[in-house]
Amino acid sequence: MANIDDIKSCELILEYPIEWEYKTVIEKKTNIDDVLKPILNGRIYNTKHSKTSRDGTYNSYSVNVLVYNGDDRKEIYEQIRSHKNVKIVL
Repeated sequence: MANIDDIKSCELILEYPIEWEYKTVIEKKTNIDDVLKPILNGRIYNTKHSKTSRDGTYNSYSVNVLVYNGDDRKEIYEQIRSHKNVKIVL
C-alpha cells in the first residue's frame, strides 16, 4: 500500500492537447466571464454553473478549456486562483 509521500511524488501523465476542467468558486457578484476572458485571451471555453452556496455568497462553475501542455494547464490554474474574486479552484 502506498503512503502519502509516494502519492505526492507521482506525476500526472496526460496526452496533450486535452480538454481540462477547472472547478471554480467565485463571489456571487462576479461574472465568470469577467474572470476568464482576460486569462484565456481569446481561447474557446465553456462554463456550467453547478451550485450556489447555502448563504448565496458564492457560485460554483465547471470551466472547460483546451490546454496544450502541463505548464499551460498550471498557468491557467494559477491565474484563475489569483483573481481577487475567486475563492477556490480545483
